[in-house]
Amino acid sequence: MELIRALYRLDVEPAQAAERAEALALEQTVELPRTAIRDPVVEGEVLGRVEEVRTLPGGGTLATVVFPVETTGFEPSQLLNVLFGNSSLERDVELVDVLLPPSLLSALGGPRFGVEGIRKVLGSYGRPLTCTALKPMGLGPDALARICFRFARAGVDVIKDDHGLADQPFCPFEPRVHACQAAVAQVGRETGHHAVYAPSLSGPPDRVLRHLRLAQQVGVGAVLMAPMLIGIPVFWQLVREEAAVPVLAHPAFTGGPQIAPDAFLGRLLRAFGADAVIYPHSGGRFSYGPETC
Repeated sequence: MELIRALYRLDVEPAQAAERAEALALEQTVELPRTAIRDPVVEGEVLGRVEEVRTLPGGGTLATVVFPVETTGFEPSQLLNVLFGNSSLERDVELVDVLLPPSLLSALGGPRFGVEGIRKVLGSYGRPLTCTALKPMGLGPDALARICFRFARAGVDVIKDDHGLADQPFCPFEPRVHACQAAVAQVGRETGHHAVYAPSLSGPPDRVLRHLRLAQQVGVGAVLMAPMLIGIPVFWQLVREEAAVPVLAHPAFTGGPQIAPDAFLGRLLRAFGADAVIYPHSGGRFSYGPETC
């Protein structure tokens, strides 16, 4: 059986570490107490298992938990769910590393170009590559294209939209892509330096797909997406099935601090259209108090 190995940092006292790690392994798979697991298939082929717990010199604990690869369904959203779904709601645990087995790496696909592929698109070898962002938000397509032109003339390799550039009224996506791609193409004709312009794709899946196809028709050399904003499964599917150019992943919405549940669960999910929100109630497994609920 192939296994995923996940490494977690636990902010607990050393005496509680083994018990906390075991609770983590249960939470990320069966979500039941260990005594409730009686089916031999569930126990042998689904249940997460603590492989190692060790105390760090400066305090805290590292726990290695292994999960059967089949629990992921061999797709990214369920992989994230197994690695850090419910436990992301806890304040005493952090996922710090993960080792994926060959079958899952193959199913996910991985990069299609990599750095060498990007160098091939640029025609640039033997030196560091450079990248910069078009900003600020608020400028129109022509103003951004002029900045894009100057960056390309200065020798920048990859000129990407700032991730804050979307399809706003003051800078619609289509004229921006046409103008900025024309700017880098002009520099290429005049100087021989073939910079890549990477427009930012954002919005609901149908818009992201439409904009990706438009950008590729215009001739861009790469695109930018923020996987956590457009959704990991959407990102994965677009890369596998639609993107014919290198894809740059932006880190927006991937870091801490965590968003307060009052704001995310109580306000944002409703604003996005949720008719009801499942939230960790006071007295349950997670750490929300009565006031938050």
